[in-house]
Amino acid sequence: MDSPPSDEFSITIPLAINPSSSSSTAASSSTSSSSSAPSPSRYESQKRRDWNTFGQYLRNHRPPLSLERCSGAHVLEFLRYLDQFGKTKVHTQMCPFYGHPNQPAPCPCPLRQAWGSLDALIGRLRAAYEENGGRPETNPFGARAVRLYLREVRDIQSKARGISYEKKKRKKPPPAASAADEQHMYPPGSPP
Repeated sequence: MDSPPSDEFSITIPLAINPSSSSSTAASSSTSSSSSAPSPSRYESQKRRDWNTFGQYLRNHRPPLSLERCSGAHVLEFLRYLDQFGKTKVHTQMCPFYGHPNQPAPCPCPLRQAWGSLDALIGRLRAAYEENGGRPETNPFGARAVRLYLREVRDIQSKARGISYEKKKRKKPPPAASAADEQHMYPPGSPP
C-alpha cells in the first residue's frame, strides 16, 4: 500500500564528487525522512541552502561547470555575483560619508555583501565541500585567492564603513599559585 504524501519536499542535487557517498547520503536521507529524526540545526540548514545555491550557480554558469573543475577563481566569481544581492552600504572614497559608520543622509554608494556574511558563507561551503566527498587539498573554498579576497573585502569595508574588524584579545587569567610557591611566601609556622 502506498504511504500517505509527506509534507516534506526535498530535491537531490548530484553535486557529490564521490558517487558512493551520494548514494549512501540519498539512502540515509530517505530513511531519516520517514522516521522522526530531529530537525537539523540552523547551521546545518544554512549550509545545505548555501551548498544548493552554489550548485545552482555552477549549473547556470556558461559553460556549465562540474564541481571537479571548480577552482578558487570560480568561487571568487560566485562571491562577486552575490554582491548584487547585498544590503550593506559600502562608501566609495569620493563619498562624504566615507569612514563613517552611520550616514546622516542617503548616498549613491553601492550595496554589497558584508564581509562577515561572506566569511561565514565560505566557512559553510568549505565544510560542505568536504562533507560531499571533496578532498581538503583540492577544496576551492580554501584557496589562497579566496582568503586574500576576503581579507581585501574586510579591509576595504572597515575603512569605508568606519568599522573595526579587529579581533578582541582574550584576557589571560592570573597564574594560579602552586603549593611550592605558597611555602616560599609563608614559611611553616607563620600565619598566612
